[in-house]
Amino acid sequence: MITTYLLIAAFAYLLGSIPFGLLLTRAAGLGDIRAIGSGNIGATNVLRTGNKALAATTLLLDGLKGTLAVVWVHAYGQHGVFVAGLFAFLGHLFPVWLGFKGGKGVATGLGVFYGLCWPLGLACCAAWLLTAFTLRFSSLAALVAYAAAPIAAWYFASPKTALLALIIAALVYWKHSANISRLLAGTEPRIGQKKATA
Repeated sequence: MITTYLLIAAFAYLLGSIPFGLLLTRAAGLGDIRAIGSGNIGATNVLRTGNKALAATTLLLDGLKGTLAVVWVHAYGQHGVFVAGLFAFLGHLFPVWLGFKGGKGVATGLGVFYGLCWPLGLACCAAWLLTAFTLRFSSLAALVAYAAAPIAAWYFASPKTALLALIIAALVYWKHSANISRLLAGTEPRIGQKKATA
């Protein structure tokens, strides 16, 4: 059983660690996304290149890797699914290929939630979209969505799912510590606005 879980963790981590934002921007001839804007490899920073289609593709693929990790491991049972979801998320945050310096996990975490329980994923995505379109802050939208995640997980899924959502949410908040400081200071850039420094 332990060996099975280790294999699941390794598989999910490697899947989650694929840096789609970096790969897509390089393939499009836009250089290294880590040298643009915030230096993050996620969709929000890809959007700062001005290529909306590339940003949307990054968002979709980063989300799908979280969903696929959960769906593919579903046959191993609930605990295996939780391991897959967590390690796919950790893979995005700490990819071995990039010196363990990855993204903030927003899309991948939402993908994990969708794979675990689609109403949970839908609720969190709705919270993100409503906040993003209303206030135009990607970071604030993520914070609102992930604040709602453990509550939605408890309601739509189970206490164990809520615990996983809480762990993922805590890591998302940690990765957004600089964004939280800028939001409080009123200096956080809005969606689509170029950002000169991290």
